Amino acid sequence: MAGRIVGRREFLTMVSAAALVPVRRAFAHPVKLPDHFLPQLVNTRRSEWLAGDIHVTPDDFFLYFMLDEGMAIRYGVGVGRKRLYTPGKFIVHRKAEWPWWRPTDAMIRREPHKYARFSDGVPGGPSNPLGARALYLYNEEGHDTYLRIHGTNAPSTIGTAVSNGCARLTNDHIKDLYPRVEIGARVFLYPKSAAT
Repeated sequence: MAGRIVGRREFLTMVSAAALVPVRRAFAHPVKLPDHFLPQLVNTRRSEWLAGDIHVTPDDFFLYFMLDEGMAIRYGVGVGRKRLYTPGKFIVHRKAEWPWWRPTDAMIRREPHKYARFSDGVPGGPSNPLGARALYLYNEEGHDTYLRIHGTNAPSTIGTAVSNGCARLTNDHIKDLYPRVEIGARVFLYPKSAAT
């Protein structure tokens, strides 16, 4: 980047985004994340990705919250495991801090030994599987897909495909993303490659 002339608008975008992005060391985790999974300002060089949108690329385990002119804040994520990850275009219809959680009926049927005991739901709090914050993804017809972008108490799962379909960030990172995302924001979950 040395020697490249930056236009006024790009400079202002970078400065305003940099002011919003917390310093990496402010995010403390019991498990140290690789540097590339820490929040950082990046140039996606994707002018068709619009400000306010979210893009999740499952093969590299990144979530991009878009700013202006292709700039984005990139976070590391965990995604749905094989056959449970659902690509598509979604809308953030609801947001919640320390959300209540109940496993879906499909989760209980699939793994009753793991989820049946939570069939009455789990109140929000530090031990809740949805973590500190959740963004609820609806389809374009306005129906809840039961997919979420949420926090996790297991930061070691960032960079893996282990969830029941949702995208997960560390609790610190979802707390950073949450206030940036508006109701009605578009979310794009891209397909996985055949290898994953």
